[in-house]
Amino acid sequence: MAKEWYVIRAISGKEKKAKQYLESEIERLNLHEQISQVIIPTEKVFEMRNGKKKLRERTFLPGYILVECELVGEIIPVVKEIPNVIGFLGETKGGDPVPLRQAEVNQILGKVDEMNEMGEMPEEPFIQGEPVKVMAGPFNGFSGVVDEVYEDRKKLKVVVKIFGRNTPIELGYFQVEKEY
Repeated sequence: MAKEWYVIRAISGKEKKAKQYLESEIERLNLHEQISQVIIPTEKVFEMRNGKKKLRERTFLPGYILVECELVGEIIPVVKEIPNVIGFLGETKGGDPVPLRQAEVNQILGKVDEMNEMGEMPEEPFIQGEPVKVMAGPFNGFSGVVDEVYEDRKKLKVVVKIFGRNTPIELGYFQVEKEY
């Protein structure tokens, strides 16, 4: 029997704890042959706080953990007994776990890889027309308005008033923070 990817439902916000418990149970019961990977899909986001850029990881599928395993023997009951785990994702409540299709796995894992390669994304996307304050670079302290968003390059075109004239400048996401 080949290993397949399954989705485990966990209490939202408790995914890391559930993963830790599951990994310790795999260790304790020596289930390495049956369960090969336990993954929480995350993405890296940054936020500007008081002019400082803070990078953090955010779960992009809250309440879900991916597990690559063979559903044999006691695997299902072991997983269901883990604290903070609700159960396997299936077609019917309490029914048999349904494996993910390979395309879904590639899409989710691809998104994880892509997010890690891309680097930082703002926690809240910038929107054209919204007011921002420049926090780094030669225009530090200036206020402006987002004119264009270049998501592919993680840059913004911001229009700031310099000597009474509107001047467009291009800045990286981390150089500005939203003005509320």
